[in-house]
Amino acid sequence: MKTVGLIGGMSWESTASYYRIINQGIKARLGGLHSAKIVLNSVDFAEVEAMQQAGDWQLSAELLKSSARSLEAAGAQCIMICTNTMHKVADEVAATVSLPLIHVADTTARVLIAKGVTKVALLGTRFTMSEPFYKTRLEQRGVDVVVPTDDEQTVIHDIIYQQLCLGDIREDSKQQYLDIINLLQHQGAQGVVLGCTEIGLLISQQDTDIPLFDTAEIHANAAVEFALS
Repeated sequence: MKTVGLIGGMSWESTASYYRIINQGIKARLGGLHSAKIVLNSVDFAEVEAMQQAGDWQLSAELLKSSARSLEAAGAQCIMICTNTMHKVADEVAATVSLPLIHVADTTARVLIAKGVTKVALLGTRFTMSEPFYKTRLEQRGVDVVVPTDDEQTVIHDIIYQQLCLGDIREDSKQQYLDIINLLQHQGAQGVVLGCTEIGLLISQQDTDIPLFDTAEIHANAAVEFALS
């Protein structure tokens, strides 16, 4: 079994989901007392969030590059950034180590194509929804992307940072998300990419009839495949 390296803490709630899903996947595949070989470097999200709000992506890249190097030194055989937004600096992180970086958008695109989904709605932080680093990666792999309006993006973004990243799960916020999803479905979306690893804490497939693609689950399952490859 290969050792998976996780850069986590952004937020720790979603990193805990990664840890659970990866270990459950290994146990399901190997049985018995098997669990995953994982090295985790967990950062202080308050520091990262301050860099995001200041637009200092270079400083945040340096932080994640340092984390990646520590994972490599600790014996990890791949790198995974356990958040969608910080994939904005994924190429820089990948370049600092000799290990493969498993990109969340690539793994998500593979699942979408396999399911025959060619047009999706993308929910996430404002950075993920409005900037090209994530959407372009999906589009280059044959998936059209629609995003909410600016006002809707503000709602989605604020709920992520002010509630979900703090473990605050509210029914009224769930309904706001579902209302936005319904509008995007009427724009032709065949599915919804939950492009923030916290959104899966708020909504699940039982809440809507449109297919949801939880990137935290998809990304974590890709770690299982890598570990057993």
